Amino acid sequence: MTLVLRRLVPLFGLCAALFTTAQTQPGGTGNKTSGYAPAQTCAGCHRGIWETYLLTGMGRSFYRPTVENTLANWKGPYYHAPSNSYFSMLRRGGKFYQRRHQSGPDGRETNVMEKQIDFIMGSGNHARTFLHRSPRNTLIELPLGWYADKGGHWAMNPGYDRPDHEGFRRKVSYDCMFCHNGYPQIPEGNEQPFAEPVYLDPLPGGIDCQRCHGPGSRHNELAGSGKATAEAIRSAIVNPARLTPERREEVCIQCHLETTSFPLPNSLQRYDRGPFDFRPGQPLSNDWLFFDHAPGSGREDKFEIVNAVYRIRRSRCFLESKGAFACTTCHNPHDAPRGEKAVRHYDAACRTCHGEEFSRAVAAGRHTSAGGCADCHMPKRRTEDVVHSLATDHLIQRHKPARDLLTDRAERHETGDRAYRGEVVLYYPADLAPSPTRELYTALAQVIDRSNLEKGIPRLAGAIQRFPFARPEFYFQLGEALRNNGREADAVPVYREAIRRNPLMVAAHQNLGVALRRAGKVNEAVETLRHATGLAPNKAELWHELGLTDHAQGKLAEATKALQKAIALDADLPEPHGNLGIVLLSSGDPGRAEAAFREAIRIQPDFADAHGNLANLLSGKGDLTNARRHFETALKLKPKDAAMRYNFAVALGKARDFDEAQRQLETALESDPALADAHELLANLLMARNQAAAALPHYRAWVRLQPASPQAQFGLGSALAMTGDRAAAIPYLQRAATDGDAATREAAARLLRELGVSP
Repeated sequence: MTLVLRRLVPLFGLCAALFTTAQTQPGGTGNKTSGYAPAQTCAGCHRGIWETYLLTGMGRSFYRPTVENTLANWKGPYYHAPSNSYFSMLRRGGKFYQRRHQSGPDGRETNVMEKQIDFIMGSGNHARTFLHRSPRNTLIELPLGWYADKGGHWAMNPGYDRPDHEGFRRKVSYDCMFCHNGYPQIPEGNEQPFAEPVYLDPLPGGIDCQRCHGPGSRHNELAGSGKATAEAIRSAIVNPARLTPERREEVCIQCHLETTSFPLPNSLQRYDRGPFDFRPGQPLSNDWLFFDHAPGSGREDKFEIVNAVYRIRRSRCFLESKGAFACTTCHNPHDAPRGEKAVRHYDAACRTCHGEEFSRAVAAGRHTSAGGCADCHMPKRRTEDVVHSLATDHLIQRHKPARDLLTDRAERHETGDRAYRGEVVLYYPADLAPSPTRELYTALAQVIDRSNLEKGIPRLAGAIQRFPFARPEFYFQLGEALRNNGREADAVPVYREAIRRNPLMVAAHQNLGVALRRAGKVNEAVETLRHATGLAPNKAELWHELGLTDHAQGKLAEATKALQKAIALDADLPEPHGNLGIVLLSSGDPGRAEAAFREAIRIQPDFADAHGNLANLLSGKGDLTNARRHFETALKLKPKDAAMRYNFAVALGKARDFDEAQRQLETALESDPALADAHELLANLLMARNQAAAALPHYRAWVRLQPASPQAQFGLGSALAMTGDRAAAIPYLQRAATDGDAATREAAARLLRELGVSP
């Protein structure tokens, strides 16, 4: 949340296990990385497989930057028009950096941000994403990425091709790391739900053998002992080929099944499992449940970057195989053939089932004899979510679609009216038996991304009521859903119940504090947040929320300290800087306030509220030219922010640009017809311009919204009198002459006398 200056004084005119029998203790399972051997251990006995595997995309999924993988075809700078920013890739002192800057009105660089590149995620078969390691050992995704399409080119990472992108602030989550690297070490306690994703050294260097074969320490120990039997050695490691078909496929499904990357949610990790607890051979549903759009929603035929399993499971080849068709039917996970070798390999896989049919079709002249089955039946297409990448469509089709599958496409953002708003259904495992697990998580899926919020809230509440042993996380998420639905007061007792069941759940304490503050219970909010900072003293977001709550109490010194603490813990969060500016301005320190606003904007150039607050400050200083520039930037980002348009109108009035001030006020009222200040200012402006008839509806709205305001009564009476409606004017003027401040009473009495009426 950001504080915003909402009104300036006008200066012109008149202006479970998921389910245990008791859920009072923290859940989760600890960071189960014991039993894993160093990744290179496997090479001792399996050198050939090891060497070919290292050439696959999985083997090259995570690594350090070099000149070859970071700067090889860099020709920058790269200009991103939506955010009006320039990005550069640099090498300095043997280290690599990604840099962003904008051009100020004088042509000089401004809002410069630079972060060291510490790791690269992605093999380069499709893309490379550059990561920065923060002082807190979080990993931050940098905005500019590299794509293999078109011979290799640079473009924004998914979700960044917009004016208001995340900049240098997007954290690499545990579920992201789950599929893009070997299992990392994480701090004790950070395996709990909602914990910040923190990574300890050393980070793995790619997905290793143990992601598919399970922990290898015991296997390695037995193999090197010289005493164990071959069967004992084999039994100490998972061979997916010996698993049941379902468990074998889940080794691939764990990372290659994503129903959608757009908000839904596509999967939920079970709260009784840590982020890296899954082991090959275990039922995947012990850790994850996968969800999809409802049938008939029009969202079934989606093609996205991690859709391989989703698409293949819709293919006739899969559906008619009765489980015989598997990922390994076509793919050898230990090797990735390329070029002509790949064509022959995949053709052979197709002809295992379709060889005779293919020969008959060629003999009858119905099919070409050329190889390359996949080119027509599984063509490469541009994905809908990662629009700068191409991927093989695993929906096996009889005929290649006639349209151009490679044409460029704009990034799609499923927000607002474009967001999915419908039921979320369980996709995998579809045959999960009716149970508390199924019911609770399916209810939870309705509200996580607000897809089915209105119906999902009672559904989740009902499930919790039916299963009183539900974990505290379900109560927390119900509180989140209520808060997202604007029901702050209703969220408070639900958060309290989550805390009762797990007194150490920091996220519940934090969001309870936020809900209390927004519900007007500021004293309780302060108490809650101060307790939370004791539980998690190094969490910057907590100190930020405490600063906001101290400010709501009028405790400016305490608010300043809390916000400065948040900044000390994470200087790259823009909100504490922006809100510190508000507090400093309230404390009578405009110089430091201006610096805080500018730092917030440097970190996040699309921070609309910081632009608006800086514009207000500059307007107050008389720097109307620069104030106007920041107002225009803010309103480009938040065009429906009525309060900001009102403040812009005040600044325009100071600059005597009354036409534009009137237009801004009219636009503000289109967004918020209940903004009394805008009605007041617009009415006064119109009166000052001798447009009493045009002012009348705004005076009427002002009186309706603030009936106790003598100034509103006087304004409406004055406008009525000026338009000749003497009888209607008198009652309003009489109320103003009775109830107003001295100046209003005197002005109303004077006008009444002019109308021949005794005050």
